[in-house]
Amino acid sequence: MSTTVAELNLSPAYRLAQRALAAWLERGQAGARQAAFATRAALATLDATERGRLARWLAWLAVAAESRAAPSPAGRIQRLDASLHQAMEDALTRLPASMRGNVAHIRRRSA
Repeated sequence: MSTTVAELNLSPAYRLAQRALAAWLERGQAGARQAAFATRAALATLDATERGRLARWLAWLAVAAESRAAPSPAGRIQRLDASLHQAMEDALTRLPASMRGNVAHIRRRSA
């Protein structure tokens, strides 16, 4: 696995929180309940700047889910951490070219 320069500049607390959150999002409902405590503990170590970065990452995950017509992680994030959900919603409004509204209309066509 290659490591990018941007990833090297992230704090260990941020990387831990992002990985915990990603693993929590990938689990089913039963597994997510078990990992929610560890995920919340990892999120608690982040400062305001890192929470903002994580919220932008979650916003891009929501856009990617919309583009695949998959369920958005927003509902699960809201149940996990309401303030992080609000930050994610704020980040969605600041994405370039109003990505949130336009993604549903963009569909690739096969040859």
